[in-house]
Formats: sequence, C-alpha cells, structure tokens
Amino acid sequence: MASPNDLQFQEFEEAAELLSADPGASTLSMSASNTNNTTTGGAGEEVKLDLSDDEEGQEEGSELLGGQKASGGFWTFEYYQSFFNVDTMQVLDRVKGSVMPLPGKNFVKHHLRSSPDLYGPFWICVTLVFSVAISGNLSTFLSQLGNPEYHYRPQFHRVTIAAIIIFMYAWLVPIALWGFLTWRQGTERQVGGYSFLETVCVYGYSLFIYIPTSVLWIIPFEWLRWALILVAMLISGSVLVLTFWPVVRDDTKVMAMATVATIVVLHTLLAVGCKMYFFQTAAHIPTAPLPTAPPAHTTLVTKPH
Repeated sequence: MASPNDLQFQEFEEAAELLSADPGASTLSMSASNTNNTTTGGAGEEVKLDLSDDEEGQEEGSELLGGQKASGGFWTFEYYQSFFNVDTMQVLDRVKGSVMPLPGKNFVKHHLRSSPDLYGPFWICVTLVFSVAISGNLSTFLSQLGNPEYHYRPQFHRVTIAAIIIFMYAWLVPIALWGFLTWRQGTERQVGGYSFLETVCVYGYSLFIYIPTSVLWIIPFEWLRWALILVAMLISGSVLVLTFWPVVRDDTKVMAMATVATIVVLHTLLAVGCKMYFFQTAAHIPTAPLPTAPPAHTTLVTKPH
C-alpha cells in the first residue's frame, strides 16, 4: 500500500537537470489569482501574459449558467424584457403593500427594493379599464331596469374612454412628477428623488384598490358609492403621500405642501371623474298615463211617420 509520501507531488528530475544545465532558461510562474500571469526571463525581464479575454469569457459563461444576461441598449427587446422580469410573489407583495399602506413604510424602499417593474402596473391598468367600463354598463342597466322605455345598448365606447383616462393618468402624471422632482433636485440640492421607472411603478400599483371598488359601484346606492370612493381615495392616496413626502419634505415648505396637494388633487379628480361619468344614475320618473276622453255616446231618435 502506498504511503502518504508517495502520493505527494514530486519534482521532475528532467526539469531540475535542465535548470541546472541552463540557469538562464525562462520560467513561467502561475499566480493563485486569475489576473495577469508573469514570465520571468534570465535577464530579469518580466513578460506579462494578459488573459483578460479568457476571464471575460468565463464571466459570461457563469452569467449564462446563472440565468443572468446583460441588458442591451434601449432599442433592443432585452432592455424592456428586464422590466417585466418579476415573479408572482413579488407582484402579490407589492399589491398587498398598495392596499395596506402603513406609516413609516416607504413603498419604494420596502416593496420595490430598487427593482421596479412594469408588469404589475400594466396589467393593473388594463384590468381597471375593463372593470370600470363593464361595471358602468351594468350599473346603467340596473338603474333603468324598471323603465319600459329603456332599451339596453352595449356602450363599447366607454372602454376606449376608460383606457385613455387611466393610461394617461398612469403615465403622464408620473412623467410630470418625475420631471418636476428632477428639476427641484437640481435647484435644491437637499431634494432627493426616485427614478422614472420607480415613479411609474408606484402610481401603477396605487390604482389597484380601484378595481374591487369599481365592481362594488354596481350596487345602486349612491351613499355606498361615495363611501367606497372615500375609502379608495384614502388608501390609494396614502400610498402616494407616504412615498413622495420623504422626497419633497426637504424642499421649501410652500413647495413641499404644493407638491403633495397636487398629487392628492389629481388622484381625487381621477376617482370622482370615473364615478361621475361611468356610474351616473339617471333618475327615472314614471310617466303618468295621458287622460283619455270619455267615449261619446250617440243616441238615435226616430220620428214616427
């Protein structure tokens, strides 16, 4: 049986003889790190071998094995694909955070975690468009249910109007807010800000609460509809205020209050506008029947001849 000494690496006798015969021969030393290798010559010269290409190839291979790909330019499909690279648990966690805002918990820091997405905001907006349009049609049908003069006609144009309103709000308002905060960040150094994608993501997820609210708006009770609007605006507006207040509070007091007030007012206009347009209740006044004239009785009198 071989002893432990026999299993150890031994020096090659031929290499030792060659080095003793020619002391000026070049030797190649391999360092433990994967950086540049150094070749030492007999005259004391050092020749560096650059293996950076091999290292880049190994790094790319490891990234491919790990499932990570470097994103290309903004004109490539891979660039936008990264914005939709989220799993179900991340989306559910962000939806949960949008319907249960808590003081002291910033939506961007606690739920986005520097990884915003467009998957959730896009499908939330699409679902809200159809939810508002379909619920509005059902609400109109139920409000006119006892009217014999009413003939139901599907109002498909409401889908288009809802899409224009909701997507314009979910994109134009974040663009304006992000541009304003970026401008104030350049004017007032102490004013921070979020990225454009984070701003769009916050606004998109804040609209989720209006999906179940619009379904409940079918119930034909005005007091219940306005109560649901107040609850939805309070929850959704709290997400926006708790998220953007830490960014604008370091600005001047007037500018900070004006920014927050503008955010709340625009959010209120969206909710109230959708309710007034898609869920307007037409008061049905039953028409009284027209009085009919009594039938005329004619009496024939015959004279005797």
